[in-house]
Amino acid sequence: MSAAANPLSDLLAEKGVLLADGATGTSLFAMGLEAGEAPELWNETRPENITKLHQDFVDAGADIILTNSFGGTRHRLKLHNAQDRVFDLNRKAAEIARAVADKAPRKVITAGSVGPTGELLIPLGAMSYEDAVAAFAEQIEGLKAGGAEVAWIETMSSADEIRAAAEAAVKLGMPYVYTGSFDTAGKTMMGVHPRDFPAVAKDIGDGPVAVGANCGVGASDILSSLLDMTDADPSATIVVKGNCGIPEFRGSEIYYSGTPPLMADYARLARDAGARIIGGCCGTSCEHLAAMRVALDDYTPSERPTVETIIARIGPMRNKTANEGPTSAPRERTGRRRQ
Repeated sequence: MSAAANPLSDLLAEKGVLLADGATGTSLFAMGLEAGEAPELWNETRPENITKLHQDFVDAGADIILTNSFGGTRHRLKLHNAQDRVFDLNRKAAEIARAVADKAPRKVITAGSVGPTGELLIPLGAMSYEDAVAAFAEQIEGLKAGGAEVAWIETMSSADEIRAAAEAAVKLGMPYVYTGSFDTAGKTMMGVHPRDFPAVAKDIGDGPVAVGANCGVGASDILSSLLDMTDADPSATIVVKGNCGIPEFRGSEIYYSGTPPLMADYARLARDAGARIIGGCCGTSCEHLAAMRVALDDYTPSERPTVETIIARIGPMRNKTANEGPTSAPRERTGRRRQ
């Protein structure tokens, strides 16, 4: 894994382990975002809400905040007739986050969130690899102009799409991180196993600053994926950004089972399993993140956990391992990440 000089590598070297932020979607829905509305448009129409989102996570102890740009490619923005505003919306997303980070009392990294395009690459779909690189480059150009320090390629399932986004980042001179969602029988939807994940884009540019997992189906499952990744490449800098416990439907609402104490224990287990960047995904509030900050600050090393230890402390897995096949409940999909 590359450790070329960049702000994220420098902060990792200084602090050893970093806390990334929590959920974007849950927080914005609480502020009035409607289902089906593009969060990225709030960068222009309700910037004060996006500022509050970042500020709350910084106040909770985050070392890394992700820009409100997950759906910022032309393919996703086209669904909202905003495909001609890619540069401006992404630049604005980064400017808002960077303004919060720059006034923090400690170094906070502004990471430019880059999510999947929602398109399938040839031969499964119509998008060429070159078109994917161009779309990601257009987005990352805006993020870089707004002050993002690293391209944070997240919730990915296709190895080719990860490589396209990484290539776009390198073209723009940006260090990059990539994470996958291992939500389909312990693999990504496109069949990538966690143990193969660190090598997906290792040869592009200087290689990723960090790789890992986010979202998925629950905190226990993502910790299992983490074990697979740190087993496969002990030298890799691994990110884990799990959902807040397990998502459940209660009527029409999605409820996340994770309490602040449970997420604190998740952070301790992630640290013991070898993660060096630890955060939360869907359902993870500032309260959860603050508990994770305390857990990492008060961390006492313990032995590397087994899957059995994880299940005993965090709860049952929703998927069986990639080698055992799927179990009952598939991941609830909203089409967005970091709810």
